[in-house]
Amino acid sequence: MKKLFFDIETLPAAADKRALIQEIHQRRVDEGKKPGEFERFLEKTSLDGTFGRVACISLGIDDGRVQTFCGEEDWIVRSFWQIATDIDLFIGFNILDFDLRFIYQRSIILGIRPSRGLSFARYRQAPIYDVMREWGKWDNRSLVTLDALAKALGLPTSKGGDIDGGNVAQAFEEGRIEEICRYCEKDVELTREIYYRMTFSGRASGEAPDREDLGW
Repeated sequence: MKKLFFDIETLPAAADKRALIQEIHQRRVDEGKKPGEFERFLEKTSLDGTFGRVACISLGIDDGRVQTFCGEEDWIVRSFWQIATDIDLFIGFNILDFDLRFIYQRSIILGIRPSRGLSFARYRQAPIYDVMREWGKWDNRSLVTLDALAKALGLPTSKGGDIDGGNVAQAFEEGRIEEICRYCEKDVELTREIYYRMTFSGRASGEAPDREDLGW
């Protein structure tokens, strides 16, 4: 079985969409809704592929080296689907509700036909294995962060550097692309280790790898 471990980092809507986002924001204000301050509203577009963008995708096949695709968004998305063609199992953290959904949305926006169809049906482990959902056994009251789960399992957390999910957009604007990619790669490595622990597979020793094993 060919497994793909992956993670994405995303950005808010591009500058040329700012006027459109302002229009949507104002409409919600006029309707009596409470969208909050515009800049924060704009920031949140990074959580939805309707206007948000893919900054990078990091992935590793089976036990192979993790690589990252960054650059032009359409190239990133096309590269993902090219690799996904013969994958049996897609593995990641919160990929059902975020990463894969986002990639599909951007594929439609960019006019890129996915190389395959994937069912987003819940309560199953294939062809998508969502580590976050499997840990909580699909109970919405038992959601956990990647950082918390790593610490519970005695694994080195991927957090703690200058980059985190909340400041990717700022780092991108500052040209810190390599740092963003490295942060994304660490999440893939960590997710792979957690998957092995949860499925009692891969590194079967039962011992948590140290930082050198993860290449950090």
